[in-house]
Amino acid sequence: MKSNKFKDIRARLSKTQKELAQLLGVSIKAIHSYEQGWRRIPHHVERQLLFLLSRTLMDDDIPSDKCWDIRKCPDKIQKSCPAWEFKSGDLCWFINGTKCSGKAYSSWEEKMEECKNCEVFNRFFEKETKGNG
Repeated sequence: MKSNKFKDIRARLSKTQKELAQLLGVSIKAIHSYEQGWRRIPHHVERQLLFLLSRTLMDDDIPSDKCWDIRKCPDKIQKSCPAWEFKSGDLCWFINGTKCSGKAYSSWEEKMEECKNCEVFNRFFEKETKGNG
């Protein structure tokens, strides 16, 4: 995630740097550094930020179909996937170890590359993923 995307999401959440620091469990200085591009945004911070944003974007207009139905996952993959196990088919992008390509991803970056092109993820974040990723 780039610094301008981080800043945009903070604005969408209507949070001050201090408030977001408290929500993410980091210092205000860290938030400032992320937004200025002085410091790389850690994966756990990006993940939590996207989770908070997804909950604010929840809307009756967003279908509640589960990822395994949308992606037509075979039973074998579906039953070994944490998203299915924890009944979190709308949060598959948030859960490490999901098996969208048939195997777990080796890194957060690899996972997010696929998620950013996925219908399930984009139902929440379409506006956020366009442009500056």
